[in-house]
Amino acid sequence: MTARTIWTIGYEQATVPAVMGALRKAGVEVLADVRALPLSRRPGFSKSALAANAREAGIDYVHFKALGTPAEGRAAARRNDHETLERIYEGQLELPEAIVAGAQLAELAANRRVALLCYEREAHGCHRTLLRKAVLPGFKVVDLLPEDT
Repeated sequence: MTARTIWTIGYEQATVPAVMGALRKAGVEVLADVRALPLSRRPGFSKSALAANAREAGIDYVHFKALGTPAEGRAAARRNDHETLERIYEGQLELPEAIVAGAQLAELAANRRVALLCYEREAHGCHRTLLRKAVLPGFKVVDLLPEDT
């Protein structure tokens, strides 16, 4: 059996064209936004604009609010307190709505080429790595780094 693959991408320090270009180059079919609050001060990365930009790039967009990090977890991430982030996010994933969303994400990723999107450029400090390990444990991971040209 071939290992299934999940992609991840963060938009920190990136432009919309760079993110969409990295996704297209990887052959991603679905952008799974795993932010609790799909808002951004960076132009083009709030939910409606991001969905439109993805559609324009030929990529489907799905928002998984329940798989986002609660406010306390985001604060821990900003402090680089990974231990607290992990503890808080583990609790988030135990909520009924997160269990349902996680199952939906796993089903989607089993059948299509999906990339998890969050803010942090590096996946190792982001909840998307915790999410991937918890919900998609058998998947090979490819962490994309958008590059502006």
